[in-house]
Amino acid sequence: MFTEQQLKAAHSKVKSGADFPAYVSEIKGLGLLRYEFWVDNGRTVYYGANNHIIHGEPKYPDMGIALQSSVSGLQYAIAIHQQGQTDFVTFCRQAAGAGVEKWVIDTAELTCVYYDKSGNQMIAEPIPPAKK
Repeated sequence: MFTEQQLKAAHSKVKSGADFPAYVSEIKGLGLLRYEFWVDNGRTVYYGANNHIIHGEPKYPDMGIALQSSVSGLQYAIAIHQQGQTDFVTFCRQAAGAGVEKWVIDTAELTCVYYDKSGNQMIAEPIPPAKK
């Protein structure tokens, strides 16, 4: 089973959106099935086989999540973040402004799905395979 230290070590290699596919491949190799990232304070819940769960600590102070979701606002935030125009906390702030409560990374399906506060799916993005 994976440990929080292993997950942090894998995440420390991510410098931009271009590194994300390799990160997902690495954490999948550790046995991670999926994780939920909560935008309000950056806490993450990691799920593995046999009910293995790790609850990560918040990464930044609480930020408000907009009650009204905006798919177009989220699309814009994703686009500029993937182009390297924003850092991670700025992306989280923009996602919160677009009404994103959390996103879920599924390592088997290779998807990232964004959800609003009502649990509605806003955007589902495929995660490209890692380059070898």
